[in-house]
Amino acid sequence: MFASKSSTALKTTLLSTLTRRTFAKQATAASHAPPLDLYGLNARYANAAYIAASKTNTLEKVESELLAIQQTAESSPAFRQFLENPLISRTDKTKQVEDMLKSKTSSVTLNLMTTLAGNARLINISGIVDNYVQLMKAKRGEVEATIISAEPLNKTMTDAVANAMKSQFPEGAKVILKSEVNPAILGGLQIQIGDKFLDLSVGSRIEEVGRTAV
Repeated sequence: MFASKSSTALKTTLLSTLTRRTFAKQATAASHAPPLDLYGLNARYANAAYIAASKTNTLEKVESELLAIQQTAESSPAFRQFLENPLISRTDKTKQVEDMLKSKTSSVTLNLMTTLAGNARLINISGIVDNYVQLMKAKRGEVEATIISAEPLNKTMTDAVANAMKSQFPEGAKVILKSEVNPAILGGLQIQIGDKFLDLSVGSRIEEVGRTAV
């Protein structure tokens, strides 16, 4: 009977330990999960980079490095041609990428870039960076809002529009406000908040009147 009790106690202890470890692993995985659900090929790479960077506490560093690579691809025709050139073998591209970045970037960025080279996906780097930046903005609680006007708005007008839009933002959001000028809208405003678009322009009203008249 004593042996039976000991065996039961041991099983209970083991089960309790395994349960705690399982919950700990789940909690750890959740703490590194991307803050947004993004889908598609570019998102898969961005999500993987985000998780790896979160685990190594290098999220901001990786973001800075990826933005620098994206900017170089946009400003340097030679670098862009290298990324897009299908005639360079995957092995050679991987080696060249490693030589370029090994001592200059974090291991997460290096692993991402060599993986892309090995999978012939370096051409996707700009979209992957855009997705990674999306994840970082969500982590920081940032919401982008763009005010489009026919003429430049002064600070007073911009502040007035921003105050009027406050109810559209989640509580505690860090609003990144941008202004753009588009004479084609004739007057009024167009406002983009995340994926929401509000058209209060004179141009759209004229089009609406035209469609109604027809």
